Amino acid sequence: MLEARNIHKFYGGTGKDIHVLRGLDITVEEGAFVAIVGPSGAGKSTLLQILGGLDMPSKGEVRFEGSDMYSLGDAALSRIRNKRIGFVFQFYHLLPEFSALENVLMPARVAPGDARGRKDARIKAEALLDGVGLKERARHFPSQLSGGERQRLAIARALINEPTLLLCDEPTGNLDSETGNEIMALIRRVNAETKMKVVLVTHNRELAGAAQRVYQLKDGVLN
Repeated sequence: MLEARNIHKFYGGTGKDIHVLRGLDITVEEGAFVAIVGPSGAGKSTLLQILGGLDMPSKGEVRFEGSDMYSLGDAALSRIRNKRIGFVFQFYHLLPEFSALENVLMPARVAPGDARGRKDARIKAEALLDGVGLKERARHFPSQLSGGERQRLAIARALINEPTLLLCDEPTGNLDSETGNEIMALIRRVNAETKMKVVLVTHNRELAGAAQRVYQLKDGVLN
């Protein structure tokens, strides 16, 4: 389970603090697909980064699988991000000098492992590429892929270490509506088949309707 309680986030440096999140609470049960909607600047990406262990809250607690993430040391938190959490971003964040297969493999290569583990990871990466419809594009570089293909590749990469939580930050925001619907269908399929917790943030209420539960982020709290 993922649980965040009394989350506050302040940004300062201009003589006046900006209070982005104001005592926010959220619980995501096992297998749940949750969407958070709100306009640009509402704090959606900030919240997702806090839930994923990427940005420490100014106040509050995030518990993931029984651990208070921000009470852990850097090494332990890094292991959680690598092994237990998958990230999908609007602008893909693929490594341009590596092939599609190598991009999918990257999180597994970062994780400790032996030669057998690396071989197994390659087999898994090839299966993931096949599962997202990119089997024939494994040797292609990101610059040779369409926007939809890049996002499917990013999803495959997020799944390589078999995380229990998938965090998606505007995953369709850089795509046309038809391709965006295809990406949402893929995320729904991943959630249904693996029972992985999914938290998606978007400004698009129509796409958010694919989730089991939809929250609105407004004035720093969820409704």
